[in-house]
Amino acid sequence: MKHWIEAARLRTLPLSVSGIIVGSIYALSNPTETINTPTEVFSWKVFGFALLTTLGLQVLSNFANDYGDGVKGTDNSDRIGPKRAIQSGVITPQAMKKAIIITSLLTLLSSIILIYFAFGKDNFGYSIFFLLLGIAAIASAIRYTVGNSAYGYRGFGDIFVFIFFGLVSTLGVNFLYAKEVDPLLILPAVSIGLLSVGVLNLNNMRDQESDKKAGKNTIVVQIGAQKAKIYHSTLIVTAMIAVIVFAVLSGYNFDQYLFLLAYIPLTKHLITVYKNQDPKLLDPELKKLALSTFLLSILLTVCMISLISDIIVNLFLGGR
Repeated sequence: MKHWIEAARLRTLPLSVSGIIVGSIYALSNPTETINTPTEVFSWKVFGFALLTTLGLQVLSNFANDYGDGVKGTDNSDRIGPKRAIQSGVITPQAMKKAIIITSLLTLLSSIILIYFAFGKDNFGYSIFFLLLGIAAIASAIRYTVGNSAYGYRGFGDIFVFIFFGLVSTLGVNFLYAKEVDPLLILPAVSIGLLSVGVLNLNNMRDQESDKKAGKNTIVVQIGAQKAKIYHSTLIVTAMIAVIVFAVLSGYNFDQYLFLLAYIPLTKHLITVYKNQDPKLLDPELKKLALSTFLLSILLTVCMISLISDIIVNLFLGGR
């Protein structure tokens, strides 16, 4: 059990739910024209299964990454980061392959239940669209490192992370509540997506040399360490700016800029990465950036809600 928990990489899980939290609370704090109260727009069932589906997708991605890099020999003695399950031999490739299949089926089941709670027997078109989106997310999580045409080995991993853990996570879950897309929410969705890409980029910066030897052509391998630092800074700074623009366009009051507190660890992180000369020292920054993103999502959702106590009371007394 210990080895499976380690293979699931728990430190990546808070990052994966950041978009779900922001998208859900935005729906709670911004009733639509057809849905006028928080208790009408928000559903605990949708929220719970959205979290479960996203966590399943993240664990699946981690298992598939362990399997793909393990069987290809990318995870070897040259790798700087912590040893992976297949690399160290504590889990066999066959067992990991079974875990990938089981996790895929459970994630698909969770997504189907989520879609049912969101749309019921109505909106058949929406249900089909989100089902296909869920299948695409599962397939993409697996194909990142698994197979001869794994897109993570061609530098496309950043795109997958940005789309599914940023845009789809935030905008998608919000649509499950509101049944419409709010263009303003694109800004925090982009922010979370960019910060999630930053975590992947940091991982690739740490493993640059071993990835290069193994033929894993990540963006970092393609552009080199120095340009990767510039790329990383661009991701983080753009994400920070996007949230500020969102707050301004939303007409936030002064006391609603509490989310700026998350910019303190993000700024410290940027300085550390910029000054770094030893890839080994980048490993702790992975956890710091993931937790900083989670912190930003929590603080931002608090800032979204006015009269939060009244809304919470309504949810517990009349929520579904």
